[in-house]
Amino acid sequence: MEVIIDYFPEISKEQKAKFSELLPLYKEWNKCINVISRKDINHLYLNHVLHSLSIAKLISFEKGTSVLDVGTGGGFPGIPLAILFPEVSFHLVDSIGKKIKVVSEIVKALNLENVTFSHQRVEELKSKYDFIVSRAVTSLPVFYQWVYNKVKKNSFNPLNNGLIYLKGGDITEELAALHPQKIDIYPIDLWFKEMYFKEKKIIYMPIGGNI
Repeated sequence: MEVIIDYFPEISKEQKAKFSELLPLYKEWNKCINVISRKDINHLYLNHVLHSLSIAKLISFEKGTSVLDVGTGGGFPGIPLAILFPEVSFHLVDSIGKKIKVVSEIVKALNLENVTFSHQRVEELKSKYDFIVSRAVTSLPVFYQWVYNKVKKNSFNPLNNGLIYLKGGDITEELAALHPQKIDIYPIDLWFKEMYFKEKKIIYMPIGGNI
C-alpha cells in the first residue's frame, strides 16, 4: 500500500481507504476463484495495482471520459484506475464469467459507482469509448483488430482517443505487424524505479482526433 502513496501522494483519504481494502478483498476472493496467482497475491500493490496505475502517469483522464478495460481478469487495470479517477466511467469486460463475478463483488464492496462490467467477448460490444485499456491479453495486432472500431472519434483529453496497452518483453514483431499504424512506446521505469517494471511498457495507439 505504501508504494501507491509514494507515487501518488495527492490521493484523498477516501481513495487511500479504497486502495487499502484491495488486498484483503482479493485475498478473500482468491480463495474461491483464482484470479491472481498465489505467488503474486502478496505483491498485489506492486505487480497489479501500481502496474495498472502507470497509465495515470501517461495521462490524467478528464472528467467525463469513458474507458473500456478489455480482458480485465480480476479487475486490472480498470479497478485501480476507477479509484484514482472517480469522475471517469469504466466498463470492464472479460469472456470468463467467474472473473467478472470477482470484479462485481470487488466493485460492490468498494462502492465504485463509476464502474460497470459485463461477461462477454469484446467483439460483441456495440458501444464506443474514448480509451481502451488492457494488460497483455493477446498480441498487439490481434488486440487492435478486436477494438480499433470501438474508439470514439472526437477527443477532449490531453492525448487523442485510442488504445493504451500494458505489455512486457520484446514486442518488435508485433509492432512490425501493425505498420504503418502510429504507435508510441513508454517504458514504465520512466516513472517507477522498482525492478519489476524494468522491461514493462505502455503502448499508446492514437485512433481518434481532437474536436
